[in-house]
Amino acid sequence: MFQRCFTKFVLFTFLLSTLACQKNAVQPLTVAPATLRDVPALKLNFRFETDVPAPTVLNEVAQTDERNALVQTDFDQNRTVELVDKTITSPNKQRVLTVYHKIQDSQGDFRLDMYSADGKLLRRITHDGMAVRYPDTIVWSPDSASVAFMAVARIGQTSAVPTPSPTENQANTLSNSETEINADANVNSNSENANANPAATATPNVEQPKAVLTFRTEQIYISNADGSDVKAVTQNEGLIYYYFVWSPDSSALAALAATFQEWRFLQYQAEARGESFAPVGRLRLVEKNGRERRLDDSLTTVQPVWSPDSAKVAAAFDRQVRIYDAIGDAPTQAAIPLRNQLLISSKTFDEDLQRKEQSGNANTDANTQSNANVQTNSNTGNTANQPIGTLPDENTLVSFNPIISLEWTEDKMLYLQTGYIKQMKNEADSARSYLRWHRLIFSPQAVALGS
Repeated sequence: MFQRCFTKFVLFTFLLSTLACQKNAVQPLTVAPATLRDVPALKLNFRFETDVPAPTVLNEVAQTDERNALVQTDFDQNRTVELVDKTITSPNKQRVLTVYHKIQDSQGDFRLDMYSADGKLLRRITHDGMAVRYPDTIVWSPDSASVAFMAVARIGQTSAVPTPSPTENQANTLSNSETEINADANVNSNSENANANPAATATPNVEQPKAVLTFRTEQIYISNADGSDVKAVTQNEGLIYYYFVWSPDSSALAALAATFQEWRFLQYQAEARGESFAPVGRLRLVEKNGRERRLDDSLTTVQPVWSPDSAKVAAAFDRQVRIYDAIGDAPTQAAIPLRNQLLISSKTFDEDLQRKEQSGNANTDANTQSNANVQTNSNTGNTANQPIGTLPDENTLVSFNPIISLEWTEDKMLYLQTGYIKQMKNEADSARSYLRWHRLIFSPQAVALGS
């Protein structure tokens, strides 16, 4: 009987092991992708870390906005009816983009020329029918091969705010612009000859810029490093593109755009409140070939950032971060709500501030300290009596604020800053407080082989 029981036990064990092997044979193996570039935004894991040190960006090669003395000398000696506003040197230091205006130009309208590093004029970029706007947003691509800027049609405008578009078609506008270019060219030529310094060496003749399609609202243009091949990479009449940033691999731009009506309405509201105007826009991905994709319908004031591998773009909306794929045939996006995490961390932050304030008042007289303790107990009583597991009341937290900026320092590490900002026209009334840095640590989800 013992032998029979032992035989049954062996057979039972064998069957269990066989079933386990079969189960393992059909169960797919999982593996984590080698880099986050291969992970769709929708498949990212993340860990939130609060109140971390401010991010540092190392070995960043950037353009230089320091005024180029050689370019300035050329204007002083040979271009006396034109005034330099700024020069922007490419990251490789080989080219100097010059932003300037003529005396008769409207305020807020600028022109562009390209110089070599030794102060030689290479090419005039913008024709007389094109007005460059927002020179602070002009940016070279990281590889120094292209420069991007915003421009609008220079047609009877007297301020930096675009006027509503007439109903005439764009072809007639371009034709009229070309006529104005020829007329202006003759006037400018005569003016420059009349004002030239006889003792100075004249600026060498360079090819006049070709007429480029322009619009009545600000669009994004790019040109080559030598100032050639100027073209509009956005062509949405009625949209104002007011911010853009190059991808690290110089292949595309992440941009923000608002409708003309939104722009004017928010501008009017800011004026009424005495605030500095801060536009809001919708996020778009713009490739160098002009292909454009709107990434989100929501409005944001936070400037988007690229991942260092150029595979993703991040944007912030109040207390939420959204990640978008910039590459791939089937791009995804992911929303990371951080309200609850920020509520909890803000409660801790406020309590730490309160303890520091109490410690700072330790040397005050006994009556003052007693009153402070009474006030402290009064303020914290509601939070202390909250049921365990409930979130703090955001109205009682001074450090609970929206996301105001982003920094993507590593493929796996995205920094976000929260804070209270009130920017007024009267700088004395402006406020910046409770500025705190946090970060998201990304990791890939494991995927099944062969899936």
